[in-house]
Amino acid sequence: MSETADIATLTEDQARAELARLAEAIARANRAYHTEDAPEISDAAYDAMKRRNAAIEAAFPGLKRADSPSDQVGAPVSETFAKVTHAVRMLSLANAFDAADVRDFDDTVRRYLGLRDNDPVLRYTAEPKIDGLSLSLRYEAGRLVQAATRGDGETGENVTANARTIGDIPERIDGAPEVLEVRGEVYMSHADFEGLNARQAEAGAKTFANPRNAAAGSLRQLDAEITRARPLRFFAYAWGDVSEPLADTQSKALKRLKKMGFVVNPLTKACDGPEAMLAQYDRIEAQRATLGYDIDGVVYKVDDLELQRRLGVRSTTPRWAVAHKFPAELAWTRLEAIDIQVGRTGALSPVARLSPVTVGGVVVSNATLHNEDYIAGRDAEGQPIRDGKDIRVGDWVQVYRAGDVIPKVADVDLSQRPAEAAPFDFPTLCPDCGSQAVREEGDAVRRCTGGLICPAQAVEKLKHFVGRAAFDIEGLGAKQVEMFYRDDTLPIREPADIFTLAARDAGNVSKLQNRDGFGEKSVSNLFQAIDEKRKIPLNRLIFALGIRHVGESAAALLAAHYGAWDSFERAITAAEVGNGPEWDDLIAIDGVGAVMAASLVTAFRQAAERASIDRLVAELDVQPVAPRGDVSSPVAGKTVVFTGTLERMTRAEAKARAEALGAKVSGSVSTKTDLVVAGPGAGSKAKKAAELGVETIDEDAWLDLIGTA
Repeated sequence: MSETADIATLTEDQARAELARLAEAIARANRAYHTEDAPEISDAAYDAMKRRNAAIEAAFPGLKRADSPSDQVGAPVSETFAKVTHAVRMLSLANAFDAADVRDFDDTVRRYLGLRDNDPVLRYTAEPKIDGLSLSLRYEAGRLVQAATRGDGETGENVTANARTIGDIPERIDGAPEVLEVRGEVYMSHADFEGLNARQAEAGAKTFANPRNAAAGSLRQLDAEITRARPLRFFAYAWGDVSEPLADTQSKALKRLKKMGFVVNPLTKACDGPEAMLAQYDRIEAQRATLGYDIDGVVYKVDDLELQRRLGVRSTTPRWAVAHKFPAELAWTRLEAIDIQVGRTGALSPVARLSPVTVGGVVVSNATLHNEDYIAGRDAEGQPIRDGKDIRVGDWVQVYRAGDVIPKVADVDLSQRPAEAAPFDFPTLCPDCGSQAVREEGDAVRRCTGGLICPAQAVEKLKHFVGRAAFDIEGLGAKQVEMFYRDDTLPIREPADIFTLAARDAGNVSKLQNRDGFGEKSVSNLFQAIDEKRKIPLNRLIFALGIRHVGESAAALLAAHYGAWDSFERAITAAEVGNGPEWDDLIAIDGVGAVMAASLVTAFRQAAERASIDRLVAELDVQPVAPRGDVSSPVAGKTVVFTGTLERMTRAEAKARAEALGAKVSGSVSTKTDLVVAGPGAGSKAKKAAELGVETIDEDAWLDLIGTA
């Protein structure tokens, strides 16, 4: 199936496969951008991928994955710095790409607030979206006490010493609340970026691809004196934890921050309604090339802070703000080769090797070709894409940074095709193990059937296992995993082998410390790092298993639902795909669909994989997870269903409030349901609740229960 295939024409199986591809690609892009400060795609390109993901989820709501990119913010923090838990989460922003999206944003806000067409227009602020690194500054009694990066939104990196070296960040402020977290963007101007790269080149040091990378790399230095020597700037645009309100509107709060000594972008403007917002977008875009720093769009925020409070947040984005992004960029270059890579799920992924070309400020030498259909110039239904032009080695190709972990090849210039260029013959055998590579019906990709005997799959699974969001073992990265996998005396062929490595080394004549790259100290450090990770939270373990369709968010949902490994293991072992109470309980988890559930249950039923999991868990101390939300509320831990018409708040507001109080909101009534809130027009759900004896209350009783009547 082509990435460009019309969503309206997708079958359910095709949509499911496309969502799986998007989830995996966007997660890798998140790690490259947020954790490694080495993005290979532009924001506009990344957004195109997330936009397609959201559109498919809207068309097929039942297929939304538990690890959906729609529910993710940033990426796990680096272990280089101490971790900081944000008192108020640092969220991402939903995106708009054209005028229609902006008007839809305004319509959505108005509907959520219950405003009618004849009510006055809403006022918003519009400000440039700075292409830098998000930073939160905590002031207590007017003194800077902590600076932290966004990280994954909940936990960031402590970069206080480095932030103190930035001239735009005041050490002390007057007229502030007792506690104030000021949030904004660290960036580097074009002129300062060019000067820094010139100095780096002269010193024979690493140069940076673009100002954003330079700013991020400079802020995250272990030596604050290096940061001090880098010309970093800071724009303030928001706040987090605050002991008392700054103002009653966004625009007044920004003026107050400016009075305290923070730099607020001068192009920020209050706008009445979407047409005024779009006019400001045009004004900012017209100045983009002359600003002297990088921006990638315009951010709109509801100005009234009480309305912001009512609108609240989704899982990762506020409902009261949106980023109107600028268009993506293109470039042309030569396709030198097509390589096939095998992933941990056996997927054969074609990768284009390109003559290096700069796209959106980043030098690109690799691009995704997605699958065999895309190379052949057709979609999964056999319909032509790119006017039916196939892609061949030697072609002059257009590279479009469209949101994959690496850019994509979007078009081909047939006028420059070499005479000897031949159609690409996609392999039907795995290039690593020689097993049959099969494309199942409805799947967009061809997969190796070798399973555990395929070295590529085994190595990729181990790399996933030790990744940042999984076990994250210091000193055991991708390079070391490959070395140990191929080692005949101290091999690591499955995850459990990692935790028996020290014992095997102690009894082995050919000890690890006698090998290249390992000394007595490094071996001791590795064994210590491995032992430290024997104690692992349940959600990280579930994600680390590398089960297809089970991403970080899915693992977190499963861990929150089952609480402990024993409960999780018993339930998944007892579950049968398609029927039974354990299966019903599994798919009733909000965000867990049948495809992901079936993949999980199937993995635990496969003898070899289950034996591998059991060997691993025997080496671990799996930590239970704490319940989410306000555990002291009267509805914490309860499963709630809303049905009928709510009259004092919208359905979306009711769901958001319930989840904030620790409740689980379900779309269906079952024996697991604790409470049904029924408004006028309640139908089959209320009837089923009565049949099952589930407590049913009206909206007023619900508001009394949660204390907001």
